[in-house]
Amino acid sequence: MTGRVFTADHRVFDLPAPIAWNVTHTGSVPCDSWSMRIVYREEMAPILRLAAGFAAIENGETMLRGIVDEYTVRIDASGASAELCGRGYAARLLDNESRPLTYEGATLAEIVKNHVTPYGISCAELADVRAQTVYTVAAGVSQWRALSDFCRVYGGFLPRFSKDGKLLAAPEKRSGKAIVIGRDAPIIRSELREDHYGVLTEALVIDKKRNTTYSVKNQDMIDLGGQCRRVLYTPGQSTWDAMRYTGEYQIAQSKKREFALVLTLPGSFRAFPGERVRLETETWGRAGTYRLAEAENAFSAETGATMTWMLRKEET
Repeated sequence: MTGRVFTADHRVFDLPAPIAWNVTHTGSVPCDSWSMRIVYREEMAPILRLAAGFAAIENGETMLRGIVDEYTVRIDASGASAELCGRGYAARLLDNESRPLTYEGATLAEIVKNHVTPYGISCAELADVRAQTVYTVAAGVSQWRALSDFCRVYGGFLPRFSKDGKLLAAPEKRSGKAIVIGRDAPIIRSELREDHYGVLTEALVIDKKRNTTYSVKNQDMIDLGGQCRRVLYTPGQSTWDAMRYTGEYQIAQSKKREFALVLTLPGSFRAFPGERVRLETETWGRAGTYRLAEAENAFSAETGATMTWMLRKEET
């Protein structure tokens, strides 16, 4: 693994061979993230102070592009080391707020031009989506929210980022292929998680302009004793179908986080978010096909290279 740093004054430096590193891909929000620990030398001080961008390069291929959030220089019994860490390019949109705007008949291309491109992000995929109603970006909303709300309401998908930092503003493409985890797979560790935190029992959608509301309920979670309601305001005058879809979408999104299988295997960068994984082993009695939601790739001298995959139920 090579860690490449881009400084605020537009210089490029390759860091020394890492002692340890971690690259986690989510493809969306929460952001991709990374960290790298290296042997520290005094001449690196001005580089670290100006470090702004980062690329993780494995066998000549960029595995992540992101920003540098912080660095730490540490001296202990084992010597001097520096650790850098940061997030993927979605952070540029999360960290910046939009001014209030109202669009009439906006296109996704217009939204990307106004809310994404100014932050140095290029778009690799752009769906042909147009708003059928007035679209309002409220004061204090992040540029990510301005983009993702438009994609969700008018396109029915959430935007994502490729591993090299390009925006994918289009529905996720499903491949007929799946990565197979067979009965003899060298699984280092496995976990079964069921988390009810944030799983909605009700989504109440409000159109303030027409003074109308629409409620969608998650009866399964209500039956388990859950109580978690969200009140959503539509970005413009909405039809009943649009309001129902918005509520159902929020319920469905919250359900995705309820269940996960987490597998740790040897190696690195064998799969990325959005890919399908077919689990043939009877781990936890959950054989089946899943969507890879998050992939953490790590290396240290003690453990070698490992991959930790978070698998969630495949969307229907």
